[in-house]
Amino acid sequence: MSKNIGIDLGTTHSLVAAVLDGKARVLLDEHGEALVPSAVRFEGGSEDDGAFAVGRPALSRAHLANGVTFTSFKRFMGRAPSEVAEEAKAFGYELVEGDDRVIRFRHGELEFTPVELSAMILRELWQQAGEVLLTRPGGVVITVPAYFDDAQRQATRDAARLANLEVLRLLNEPTAAAIAYGLQQGADGQRVAVYDLGGGTFDISILELSEGVFQVLSTAGDTQLGGDDFDQALARVLQASLGLGELSGIEWRMLVRAAEAAKRRLTDADQTTIEIEHGGAVHQVPISRAQFDQLVAPIVERTADSVKRALSDAELSAADIDEVVLVGGSTRVPYVRAFVQQLFGGKAPHVDIDPDQVVAIGASMQADILSGASQLTDDLLLLDILPLSLGIETMGGVVERIIPRVSTIPATASQTFTTHVDGQTAVDIHVVQGEREMVRDNRSLGRFRLTGIPAMPAGIPRIKVEFTVDADGILSVSATEKSTGVAARIKVEPSYGLSDDEIEQMLEDAIDHAEDDFDERLLIEARVEAEGVKKALERAIADDAGLLEGDEGDRFQAVLAELSAAMDGKDRQRISALTKKLDETSAAFAQRRIERDLALALEGRDADDVGKALGID
Repeated sequence: MSKNIGIDLGTTHSLVAAVLDGKARVLLDEHGEALVPSAVRFEGGSEDDGAFAVGRPALSRAHLANGVTFTSFKRFMGRAPSEVAEEAKAFGYELVEGDDRVIRFRHGELEFTPVELSAMILRELWQQAGEVLLTRPGGVVITVPAYFDDAQRQATRDAARLANLEVLRLLNEPTAAAIAYGLQQGADGQRVAVYDLGGGTFDISILELSEGVFQVLSTAGDTQLGGDDFDQALARVLQASLGLGELSGIEWRMLVRAAEAAKRRLTDADQTTIEIEHGGAVHQVPISRAQFDQLVAPIVERTADSVKRALSDAELSAADIDEVVLVGGSTRVPYVRAFVQQLFGGKAPHVDIDPDQVVAIGASMQADILSGASQLTDDLLLLDILPLSLGIETMGGVVERIIPRVSTIPATASQTFTTHVDGQTAVDIHVVQGEREMVRDNRSLGRFRLTGIPAMPAGIPRIKVEFTVDADGILSVSATEKSTGVAARIKVEPSYGLSDDEIEQMLEDAIDHAEDDFDERLLIEARVEAEGVKKALERAIADDAGLLEGDEGDRFQAVLAELSAAMDGKDRQRISALTKKLDETSAAFAQRRIERDLALALEGRDADDVGKALGID
């Protein structure tokens, strides 16, 4: 029987989890890693010479100039090209010009949308789950930031559809975290704040538990705030301190990766040194945790506005909160934890579950419950809320709200409107989302037309407009003229997303090119493995040339040259064969190095010392 799974589709890393033997577990990849980098790499610049990799292999080749590695593309989901021009430039991405509706990244002759890139991550996680579970996974619960608007949720669903996944539900990340902590089993009236700071998004949600009902009272956040901003802030400081001018996209991304690695080290260390290779030289820049804290403080403090807004919407104060839960990898930063504790009056936040894994664990629990055969509690009721108001445009470009923000979902609401011109036989319905009074200041979600209205004087027709938001936060809108029953309806397709035809074409292309795509992926993975073996041997020769015997050095160089040439080509079987040959050819040399190191380690030690070191009496 197929098993439902939960996926945390993150900005910097993604995870997949499932409930096994009644316990939610994150599913590990072949290397024993839980986190899959949300990275996709393309090499070559055309359909004919392209190859791609997903996850860790993609990230490991990001420094190479023969392709492009896309990361943090979740930040671009469901947004307008005009909104992201500066952000794309900051990441070193080239945008396709001339399309005002869909964001498209360019690499050579190739173009990619954030939806396509996200679909590749989802497909990778689904395949990883299948390998661990030894069966084809069933339905999927995918988590999204609570503050994702309709366009961003639709884009996530489109990515899942493109990956050929059956989506059971889109689940808000804070809700998933609360499920993982089992907070639904708490005392009546318990109020919980879930502070979720990930790689690219921030959410704060206030929840209340009452008589088995798990209700979100309010939510707020920023879909463009997260650990990425920490990394880029530190990278800009590094760039300035080293006097580096304009950097290429690859150079900038490598600088950001170095900054990210330093950020992670400073979680446990008070001081670290960042090594940066540029212009043929290696630069070393020391940085302390205090310096890093000072740098990120303005970014972290921006979260306070959202926290205050969420508390205000819930009509609560920080003192009314019983529990605080931290979610997202960026909450590992000591300054963030101290800041959150201060925000909530000294209340120490929960960090019992790995903040990177807690969302995926909660998603898997919800997926298991939806299977109908769960060993977990079956009386869990989730009441999420709408993060932003939904409405339509009326005369003068004014917004008429149909469903206000913080309404519990699923939700349905309607209003009746009329015509403003005598004899009018059609009306255009413009659906918007946001809190501003004028349409121009809100997000346009879509438009449709109701035709066939009887020609009557202005003000006589009665047109009922009904909004329905499902449990995923996805909106459907209908309009009906009451006297005739003539109606029109749409499942709102955001103005900034792929059309059904585009998605269908992508699905057909994926099926048609499945075998080629798989071969391309195996090619780049073979190159990654070859590069690792090649670099290790080159380093060993440089360090221990004195251990070479006979013509070994010449033989190694001959195979290395062959392998380098093969890596520039597309014959992955030749690359793999030469990688194996290099391993075998250098085995005796490697053994001598091990024996030398062992002899040095044992030098001057008697048998008793060695026995104790090895745990032998």
